[in-house]
Amino acid sequence: MQKKNDISSLQRLVRVAKGQEPADLVLKNATYLNVFTEQWVAGDVAIAEGRIAGIGSYSGLIERDASGQKTVPGFIDGHIHLESSLLAPAMFAECVVPHGTTSVVCDPHEIANVMGLDGIRYILEATEGLPLDAFIMLPSCVPATDEDESFQTLTADDLEPLYAHERVLGLAEMMNYPGVLGGSEAVLAKLLAARQQGAPIDGHAPFLTGKELQAYVASGVESDHECTVYEEGLEKLAAGQWIMIRQGTAAQNLNALLPLLERPYAARCLFVTDDKHPAELRKDGHIDGLVRMAVKGGADPILALKAAGWNAAQAFGMRDRGAIAPGYAADLVLLDDDFTVQSTMKEGKFVYDGQTVPVPPPMVDEALRQKALHSFHLQAVRSEQFFRTEPAGVIRMVNGQILTEQGGLAAQTDVSLDQLKVAVLERHHDTGHVGIGYLQGYGLKRGAIATSVAHDSHNLIVVGATDEDMACAAERVRQLNGGIVIALEGKVVGELPLPIAGLMTEQSADHVDQALQNLKTIASELGVNEGVDPFMTLSFMSLPVIPSVRVLTHGVFDVNRWSYLSK
Repeated sequence: MQKKNDISSLQRLVRVAKGQEPADLVLKNATYLNVFTEQWVAGDVAIAEGRIAGIGSYSGLIERDASGQKTVPGFIDGHIHLESSLLAPAMFAECVVPHGTTSVVCDPHEIANVMGLDGIRYILEATEGLPLDAFIMLPSCVPATDEDESFQTLTADDLEPLYAHERVLGLAEMMNYPGVLGGSEAVLAKLLAARQQGAPIDGHAPFLTGKELQAYVASGVESDHECTVYEEGLEKLAAGQWIMIRQGTAAQNLNALLPLLERPYAARCLFVTDDKHPAELRKDGHIDGLVRMAVKGGADPILALKAAGWNAAQAFGMRDRGAIAPGYAADLVLLDDDFTVQSTMKEGKFVYDGQTVPVPPPMVDEALRQKALHSFHLQAVRSEQFFRTEPAGVIRMVNGQILTEQGGLAAQTDVSLDQLKVAVLERHHDTGHVGIGYLQGYGLKRGAIATSVAHDSHNLIVVGATDEDMACAAERVRQLNGGIVIALEGKVVGELPLPIAGLMTEQSADHVDQALQNLKTIASELGVNEGVDPFMTLSFMSLPVIPSVRVLTHGVFDVNRWSYLSK
């Protein structure tokens, strides 16, 4: 980004804009999107000092014919957890820059639940110098609720010094809406601190409506990414919230919310992915994929493209991006007629032009890196830990969603009823806590699947047909210092190590994609239902801020009643 005190750069930008000297680069004969007039306009786009100097008729030291393509502002993902890609930030950037992504707004609450403040520092260091801008929203809920067990509890005082960082924008999703509505001093202190900073505050309140929604918004929460139906989105938009239209791996809400991409509602909507695996990023794209999906669904292409960039910039106060106009950062994307990315520019330089520019390795402090690589504090897992005679709560999955329903109580595993045992083992402080319940709708007939990606506290979650296979899979995850493991008949039959905080790997997207596809094939052969992502969906079964039933380290929890069904 251009330094605000760099007078010489600004002087040169003015000279280039006036036509007194050539630009660094000119996109000749461009057809570009003017987000202010909502029109496609023809002209030369002159770039100097990493910014757009002017549009009209210009000459440059380098000139490139942009005719036959659409030139649009770089895409911005308004809400994403980088950790959920399973990729280290550098590998994530290498994966999405070819899809036109030039900025992401990250909530590092996944790694913060595992490493506390050091997790936020890890993400800040690991995203430095990437060919995209990674802005940070400070995690508001570490842990997500008082019922969770995470590595560290982050308070308003803990977060306050981080607001001074130039890439920290505001406060991330306030998932603890019961705490907001109940007037919790600790929760409201975080909201108040963000408001005093003049910083945006993201929300997370599925199905919240009526006066409770009014109270939640009155506290300062400005956005929501949990809308699953049009009526919910419209009510929250009418209350003044930005609506983040989400299309991720597990939660896919774009089609349901597509009617909001019409005037006047579209101006308050932006695209986000929240959580997305490499396979989907590579196959369907990133924000560019949401644009194509929206246009195919009947949305006005201009409104879809504004939701992909300009609206996010407005929501987060990014005053220098999201538009093609004088003075804006030269973060640009060249598209073909089908809205497929041909080239990506970051600050006036091509970072993708048919071939990905290699991303330099991150400069993460070695002590911090080693801490991330050794985040497991858990004794060896034994099958006896899963033995239970008393009835436990049943979690009934909803196909295609991360929502669940209450299924009453059960006393044993019964694969004929699609009723599996599910457990969560605390792994941050070696407390020995193991919460046990039953899961319906997953489909597994044999074996067990375990993962350290278990939102949001990221304890170790395992589901299986037998206690022995559950122990085998969970123990291997522990030995790997994190990952995804499938076990069958007491043997590991597939694994993906995720040694960075038990959430990510430094391996390439190709490697992760191939490993995941292999694991999904095995999971399918073992019976996991078609339409269920066996790992991403499982990871949400321990998140007690999404209705209606979850399994935690102390038992099965009823989110709606805010009490345990079984312990």
